[in-house]
Amino acid sequence: MNALPPAAEPAPAPLPRTFDDERTLLVKVFGKDRPGITTGLFATLGDFGVEVIDIEQMVTRGRITLCALVTPPAGGAPDAEGALRSTVHRWAEEQRLQAEIISGTGDNRPRREGRSHVTVLGHPLTATAVSALTARITEADGNIDRVFRLAKYPVVAVEMTVSGIATERLRSELVAEATAQRVDIAVVEAGLHRRAKRLVVMDVDSTLIQDEVIELFAAHAGCEEKVAEVTAAAMAGELDFAESLRARVALLAGLDAAVTEKVRAEVRFTPGARTLIRTLQRLGFQVAIVSGGFTQVTDHLVEQLGLDFAAANTLEVVDGKFTGRVTGEIVDRAGKARWLRRFAEQAKVPLEQTVAIGDGANDLDMLNAAGLGVAFNAKPVVREAADTAVNVPFLDTVLYLLGITREEVEAADAVDGDRPDH
Repeated sequence: MNALPPAAEPAPAPLPRTFDDERTLLVKVFGKDRPGITTGLFATLGDFGVEVIDIEQMVTRGRITLCALVTPPAGGAPDAEGALRSTVHRWAEEQRLQAEIISGTGDNRPRREGRSHVTVLGHPLTATAVSALTARITEADGNIDRVFRLAKYPVVAVEMTVSGIATERLRSELVAEATAQRVDIAVVEAGLHRRAKRLVVMDVDSTLIQDEVIELFAAHAGCEEKVAEVTAAAMAGELDFAESLRARVALLAGLDAAVTEKVRAEVRFTPGARTLIRTLQRLGFQVAIVSGGFTQVTDHLVEQLGLDFAAANTLEVVDGKFTGRVTGEIVDRAGKARWLRRFAEQAKVPLEQTVAIGDGANDLDMLNAAGLGVAFNAKPVVREAADTAVNVPFLDTVLYLLGITREEVEAADAVDGDRPDH
């Protein structure tokens, strides 16, 4: 029996071609957008055997800007480049477009070290604000590599890709300016990890919902004003949360527990809350709530929204009445951070791939423990300590901080027949 010949060695993979030292042509056309422009330009260039190195296209208010970076015509004939130029200009005139062709060398310059995504939310977003923020970037020796719009409502959201400056320094440069310009800003490090946030944990009172649940119970007990005063002090960090919780709950002693059904009906979702959650769920995120409020309400929210995890305090009930005490482990400032870690462990998600959203001082440990902490319409002490702050009344704007556009949200909603909840 004859032996099989040895297998041939596989050919080595070709090295990627670079154009650093080669002549290139930047072809730019602009004018009124219509179907077929992109096809027409590249069909025209194709007649000259050029290679495409880069393409960028943008349409703003019906006006197209299309750029193509290409090699010179194949074969290197002396008159070929001139023919290409005249042919492109003639095609552009026929299409009622303007064309510009610039000779040069190489591809785009390599991006500088230190890359960040800067998301700006404005309601409205003024030219003055954009000027002030971009000036800060330039003064800090940063370079804006790309800008595009994420959303036009309920706020205007734009994202800038910035290089040349460390993320932490860029954040410190821009936060004060954003406050002065009355816009919201988020600065996060660029990289794959930005798209890997797989668990979102949010506070409930004044975050997921517009209400403070204990105040809803207190209204039925006739002690709403007293409870509201203590709540405000606790959320501002002026009182120990656990101590304030016990003091407030004590005022509910003797209240009929059947009032829970009325309180559940009174709860008002924050605008954009349902949109945020269903979009995250479509993307495969796990979603959790952690609350200094009560399981009597959060259990109902879990059922309504199809949430993955929840933790809250529980009002003790004896003989159908609230006793004025809570049972079990108190969910306070430290407790919220513990629950974030527990949820991450159960979800098999590393902490750096988590997002936490909250508004009060008792959310601070949780915001600091998460990969991204978002202060939502928060008290000053929380805004100053969080990674980023959102001060518009729409919870789904958090999606923009994750690089998700309004168009993507709307397209998914249209498929499933959902409507924005603001």
